[in-house]
Amino acid sequence: MELRVLRYFLMVVNERNISRAAEQLHVSQPTISRQLKDLEAELGISLFERGSRQIELTEAGEYFANQARQIVLLADKTVANVNQTQAITGSILIGSAEAPMMTTVAKAIAQLGQTAPNVRVGIYSTDANDVGQRLKAGIFDFGVVMEPTEKNDNDFLRLPGTTAWGVLVRRDSPLASKHALAVSDLVDQRVIMSQQQGSIALLDDWIGTSDVQLNTVATYNLLYNASIMVAAGVGIALCLDGIINTAQSDLRFIPLAPRLEAKASLIWPKHSPLSPAATAFLKELRELLPSDH
Repeated sequence: MELRVLRYFLMVVNERNISRAAEQLHVSQPTISRQLKDLEAELGISLFERGSRQIELTEAGEYFANQARQIVLLADKTVANVNQTQAITGSILIGSAEAPMMTTVAKAIAQLGQTAPNVRVGIYSTDANDVGQRLKAGIFDFGVVMEPTEKNDNDFLRLPGTTAWGVLVRRDSPLASKHALAVSDLVDQRVIMSQQQGSIALLDDWIGTSDVQLNTVATYNLLYNASIMVAAGVGIALCLDGIINTAQSDLRFIPLAPRLEAKASLIWPKHSPLSPAATAFLKELRELLPSDH
């Protein structure tokens, strides 16, 4: 299986049309068609639904497309990091949870732009579960995760600052008039819950008893999507403060009582060497941390 063929395949997936893909790749349509047939023969599966007016992927094709994207991304990143001049070049990819503590990471990226202007930084928004998997696969160089999270296979730095857990509600909700919400306020509510296992465990500890079971009607990994569900009346969202700007909106954030704080860490694989670009970023970040770090 060649990277060139994977790129052909992904272009066809993106364009949903072999002719347009051929134009983008500057190769002939028969060449792409033949390569795709050879790829299916090599894999022993059908990647595309036959007979559809436009190209549609099979279930196996959807899975393979996702894996192919990660393979091509990793290959491109590796080549960029290997092909360096004396100046630091290359790229780093950071998988990040939604967290106000990302401010320190952003400042480090800005400083890196001054000291190593040829380094490109990518941010991929996701949750801690996905960050861990992609770090292990070598896709991400770093991850920003909310605590608590498992870090046995990773080195880490605690990021400065904290935020609070609370609930995102519509302003016309009976809860919107409260200054803080206790467990009893949540019992009869339709709740939209984070998918992150560490967050679920933290909230379970805050509730304090298995006798109380919240009515979870939906889950999310990115709060923006959850906020749309809240605005649509699906339910209330348990979430972190400082992520959704509720000013001039129909939503309001209300903290939990007793207060439940959240912290975040930057993590990276413990047993994998860092590229020069990643090392340069980590140096800039360390210089921004308080002396007690």
